[in-house]
Amino acid sequence: MTAPDAFPVVAFVASAGGVDAFQRVLGALPRSLPATVLVAMHQDPHRESFLTQILSRSSRLPVRTAEDGAALTPGQVLVVPPGRHLLVTAEARTGLIEAGALPPARPSADLLLATLAVTCGARALAVVLTGMGHDGQAGVRAVAHCGGTIIAQDEASSAFPSMPAAAVLTGSVHQVLPLDAIADAVIKHVEAQGLA
Repeated sequence: MTAPDAFPVVAFVASAGGVDAFQRVLGALPRSLPATVLVAMHQDPHRESFLTQILSRSSRLPVRTAEDGAALTPGQVLVVPPGRHLLVTAEARTGLIEAGALPPARPSADLLLATLAVTCGARALAVVLTGMGHDGQAGVRAVAHCGGTIIAQDEASSAFPSMPAAAVLTGSVHQVLPLDAIADAVIKHVEAQGLA
């Protein structure tokens, strides 16, 4: 098994319009991608989610719902369940905590990205896709502060551009790309780590 500190971790965050965006990006990633992929999309915590099943149909990487305490391993996609926030722990595992009845957005992109930043440093890649609001803005700053990389979807290809635009406003985003160019950028990022 690959050591937990030897592979990139890619976090995709989105809100409105995210299902289509996730399908298109994940569908273009190779099954051999040596990175853990985390997927967080704002969802109603009171409704059953089929996001894992939907993404499984388009992804060549195996997709499963994240569980508390699961080890991060390369070559898999972990989907944050509704009503939970996902944290990346110092032991390279997932931590799930109850979201509660009040904001922040659920699951929180900011919480995910901030913990990703401090645990993975330069191995972290944050990708902010379509969505409303500004969730992820603080997380993007954290990823940049800890040496990670940030990609944001461009306004023209975003169904709802507020969330990626908020990330861009931080001045910390490394690339602003159309949706169909993001998978290739992710692959190149992993290759630059010397692992693809």
